Amino acid sequence: MLSAVAAREGIATRSNALSDAATSEVADAFTPAAERAFDAAMQSAVADAVEPPPASRWQTIVVERGHTLSTIFDAEGLPPTEWMELVAINDDAARLKQLKVGEKINLLKSAEQRLEELTYQFDEQHTLQVRRGVDGKLEAMTLAAEMERRSAEAAGIIDSSLFVAGQKAGLSNRLVMELAELFGYDVDFALDLRVGDRFSVVYDEIYRDGERLRDGNILAAEFVNQGRVHRAVRYVDDGGHAAYYTPEGESLRKAFIRSPVDFARVSSGFNLKRRHPILNTIRAHKGVDYAAAAGTPIKATGDGRVEFIGVKGGYGRVVILKHGAQYTTLYAHMSRYRSGLKVGSRVRQGQVVGYVGASGLATAPHLHYEFRIAGLHKNPMTVVLPRSNPLPRSVVAQWRSSTAPILAQLDSLSDAQVAQVASATNPMP
Repeated sequence: MLSAVAAREGIATRSNALSDAATSEVADAFTPAAERAFDAAMQSAVADAVEPPPASRWQTIVVERGHTLSTIFDAEGLPPTEWMELVAINDDAARLKQLKVGEKINLLKSAEQRLEELTYQFDEQHTLQVRRGVDGKLEAMTLAAEMERRSAEAAGIIDSSLFVAGQKAGLSNRLVMELAELFGYDVDFALDLRVGDRFSVVYDEIYRDGERLRDGNILAAEFVNQGRVHRAVRYVDDGGHAAYYTPEGESLRKAFIRSPVDFARVSSGFNLKRRHPILNTIRAHKGVDYAAAAGTPIKATGDGRVEFIGVKGGYGRVVILKHGAQYTTLYAHMSRYRSGLKVGSRVRQGQVVGYVGASGLATAPHLHYEFRIAGLHKNPMTVVLPRSNPLPRSVVAQWRSSTAPILAQLDSLSDAQVAQVASATNPMP
């Protein structure tokens, strides 16, 4: 291909010659015909002098099920000695031995069917770059992209559901779910939610080399439910473990969450004098029924062990969890249990134990949930739930000082919402 200088010189020489020829025919004027001839000649000169760039020799391979580095190299006609040499370079290069479906590898081969270069992004920040050195051996280095966290905020007012309000406010589904989990200890989103409830969220957005990559963590949030204000602020300890606390340092996490099913509808509450819908007799309803579609996941409301799993009369398929010495929870009418669950299995708060069904005496798919203290049934919706430990006093003062700017953002969002509600309620005459 001609260099840029040679191309310019070629065009200039040819255009000068054409120009001389045109002016020799018409000495006194540059006629329209001569002008058209000159333009056509110039276009021809440019086309001849500047060659189109060659097609890229890079190939992008998307990893599919069953792919390994060896099968990819075989398919590309590269000798097996090269992938063996490659994965032995360092630990990052060894990651190529465990490729995941959907990942991408970029390859550049020589005319002799040898690997010249390779790139492989193994996480959102790091890319493995392989090149053949002057000695003919493969060399590898890991490039780190510049990651940046930027603060973002959102606020919304409930008019139908938390999901709808969250989407209107610009929150992703993941952030809406995290918001619900944060306040799930104090707010039962199946029962307590009201039109006019509101939320404010300050969260991270992750950028890579200046381009937005994804949402980060919730830094602080407020949920106002039926006039009660609940706030959460993120705290990260020296070991890198994160948890959420009230601005005063009290743990947001309780030993139990209120609801074992996300966003379900309470179809029957705690009632010691309820008439049974199938037996048509007065039978105490010592729990809460959550109406939900068959197959909806059922979550353990607290850490514990499986005390019973199996069929129990009108309860149908049941799981009973024991939480320490005093507390037990019961989950009934399941369609099926979580795979691998058995008596003695440990479960964590929020872990799935089974799926909603209509086994036993049930008129439709729902979960029957019971909460017991020392063997006595308590109303799951109103029982006072024990909290986890607060932040140590030694760190609260410094932590509150560092979170003051985030809480100021939250205050600003909340004040704007209050003004918005007031304006909608009392419009100007």
